[in-house]
Amino acid sequence: MTTTTLPVATRTPRRRQQWTFPKAASAVGAVILAVIWLIPLLWALDTSLKPEPETTRAPITWLPEAPTTGAYRSVIEQGDLLRWFLNSTVVSVLVTALTLVVSVLAAYGFSRTTFPGRRVLFGLIIAGILVPPQVLIVPLFQEMTGLGLVDTYWGIVLPQVVAPVMVFVLKKFFDGISRDYEDAARVDGASRWRIVWSVMVPMSRPILVAVGIFTFIGAWNNFLWPFIVTTDPSMMTIPVGLANVQGSYGLRYAQIMASAVLGGLPLLIVYALFQRHVVRGVGDAGIKG
Repeated sequence: MTTTTLPVATRTPRRRQQWTFPKAASAVGAVILAVIWLIPLLWALDTSLKPEPETTRAPITWLPEAPTTGAYRSVIEQGDLLRWFLNSTVVSVLVTALTLVVSVLAAYGFSRTTFPGRRVLFGLIIAGILVPPQVLIVPLFQEMTGLGLVDTYWGIVLPQVVAPVMVFVLKKFFDGISRDYEDAARVDGASRWRIVWSVMVPMSRPILVAVGIFTFIGAWNNFLWPFIVTTDPSMMTIPVGLANVQGSYGLRYAQIMASAVLGGLPLLIVYALFQRHVVRGVGDAGIKG
């Protein structure tokens, strides 16, 4: 009687990562940059947890002797922080949604259609990237005043919708998508609109998520235009409201830092949730720093 010997599963030894000088230098540099970036954030959080007299005491100490959330309570009770949060959320969501719609349609038109003056018009789009936003403040304000949109959500939103750099990024991404998918959709009887929303948009999801997050962050942090177009405190966004908080609080550093922490917290949450999509979208688009 013979017995069959079963092969014993062997585990492939894991190769050790060899640390070369370039890898080690890159790792050390990344750690140093991370620490440099975290120090102001930690200092703001630390200061916001201190009692007001302790924020101006010398010598300066990192850890508060008696941590307190009094600065956060004062900011929420005395200011219109919740209203500013609502305004920033509404404005940022509207700007992001409209920018994506406008940029997708414009990018698809430049990438997949041919019309007279196409190159010239796309050249103007590229030139728009080089125009500083501050140059357009006066004409945009006059336009919003003429339309009666001062101190309204649309007055804050509409001038931020046109984003030439987003059109350029999406156009380059659409150029890399094979036309065979569109040809197959046309064979099935799909219209141009159906091709855009049912073929191009699903295939461009990573870059659209990245563009959406960058647009959301830019709209949330935008200070100059909301500051110009709003005079009613109830219509202020977070950056504008924080500027008023700093002006009214004077030397109350704990409350100033508490306002800054609360204002930046949503962005940290959004980026933490969608970090993977941002990295993938940037990588797929081939955007280099």
